Amino acid sequence: MENEIELIKGCKAGDNVARKKLYTLYSNKMLAVCYRYTGDMDAAHDVLHDAFIKIFTGFNFRGEASLSTWITRIMVTQSLDYLRKQKKISQTMVREEQIPDIPDELQDRENANRISEEQLLAFVAELPDGCRTVFNLYVFEDKSHKEIADLLRIKEHSSTSQLHRAKSLLAKKIKEYLNHEERK
Repeated sequence: MENEIELIKGCKAGDNVARKKLYTLYSNKMLAVCYRYTGDMDAAHDVLHDAFIKIFTGFNFRGEASLSTWITRIMVTQSLDYLRKQKKISQTMVREEQIPDIPDELQDRENANRISEEQLLAFVAELPDGCRTVFNLYVFEDKSHKEIADLLRIKEHSSTSQLHRAKSLLAKKIKEYLNHEERK
């Protein structure tokens, strides 16, 4: 912890050695976060570098959360901003092998075989921004509701509510899709 405090002080003072240490300490983990959202390694590198430039040009860490949480929050925000700018926000933000088994409609093997992974990912991508972000953090990044609340600067109850809403919306979309497929 003492090293982290010195690192923060150095970064606030504009010390390039401290900045390099911070970058070295967090860049690999944060690259994974950026990749999780962009789905493109080149884009993830661009977002990572832009985010660290933002961090270093206005280092305003106030200690309200851990340094790691603060940096992760910046990476998530920068990744979502990148996706919005690229108009990719409605596309897949996760790899196919990370499909969750959440809605009851997919617990039944017959129903699960009637919906493709691509269709399920499309339903996730159609969720409202808040629901989708909480859903991705909770399901794909194994974050707790407390971690999500800290990361997104929301109340823990809001994280729980957003996840519940996301699951309800997904279940509704899946049910409608399966009913539509039955009528064909």
